[in-house]
Amino acid sequence: MTSEHASGPGATVRPVRIGGTILEQERRLADLTALAREAAGDVTAALALARDHGSELPRPGGGSTAYLWSALASIAAADLTVARVLEPHVDAQAILEQAGEQPGSGTWGVFAAEGPGEPLRATAHGESYVLDGRKHWCSLGGVLDHALVSARVGEERQLFAVDLDHPGVTAVPGTWVARGLAAVDSGPLDLVGVDARPVGAPGWYLDRPGFAWGAIGVAAVWFGGAVGVARRLAAASSSRDPDQVALLHLGAVDAAIHAARSVLDQAATALDAGELSGAPGWRAALRVREIVATTCEEVLRRTAHGLGPGPLATEEEHARRVADLELYLRQWHAERDQASLGRQVVDDRASDW
Repeated sequence: MTSEHASGPGATVRPVRIGGTILEQERRLADLTALAREAAGDVTAALALARDHGSELPRPGGGSTAYLWSALASIAAADLTVARVLEPHVDAQAILEQAGEQPGSGTWGVFAAEGPGEPLRATAHGESYVLDGRKHWCSLGGVLDHALVSARVGEERQLFAVDLDHPGVTAVPGTWVARGLAAVDSGPLDLVGVDARPVGAPGWYLDRPGFAWGAIGVAAVWFGGAVGVARRLAAASSSRDPDQVALLHLGAVDAAIHAARSVLDQAATALDAGELSGAPGWRAALRVREIVATTCEEVLRRTAHGLGPGPLATEEEHARRVADLELYLRQWHAERDQASLGRQVVDDRASDW
């Protein structure tokens, strides 16, 4: 894995493997990685990749979870902008199938985060609903075809399928000033009288087993992003004779990446065996996200210490990858997720350790 540094737009990036893969999957991973490399930083190309190839990926829990997460990690190692477009599209398709619905055509997002102020409201309108209000954290809401959007029905949260071409949907301009994932505008949407189709009953989105599975899929993307950063550190050590400090950083990064990949592989095996439903599934998600996120932060820190300011100041690809990963990681709730995991330890005295 360490000899796969990409130094330019035409460079080859090898896939990232989580668990075992068969020959045909290896070929497909290589193809997806090459496509992601070609689309790097280009949202339009990333949307085309998601639309044309997203349905080819398996759903979590179907026996090929390690391959699914390998694909997400491989694409992330090539380019995090592409991964940020593809991951919610694939997640939306999985959610629709879990609800017994066909995903349909076009590109999809999942807008289910809560934001400040009055929440988005859903009001019954005949056999359907209409949505009114502002929804925060709507990644590419202005360019996607469809989205699964959470809204309040009374005091409960429910998920709805929305056609983003509806005239009542407006992206709020000038709100996305991020330096990381700069091309993936994730500002709010204003919705006025927007037709919406319910997907699952109230509360179903958060209670379904797939919520935890999707959360681990996001961690697979973080992992791939960390591998992309780490490859730059490895390349520096292969281009000149590394001193003891360089070897120290590289060794620590290798161990951290091995640990993160191991827990992802273990989670994929458990998921396919039917062991990650209910409370065990969410506990596994918290554990995996904790280990992968802290690995990513360790890789970012070690790479910065090992390389110094040069690559951050003079290499567009490396600087963008670092900024993208730092922002992407903030989907992890850090100490709050650690506290949630601690609460599960307190509540379950029969813990496996």
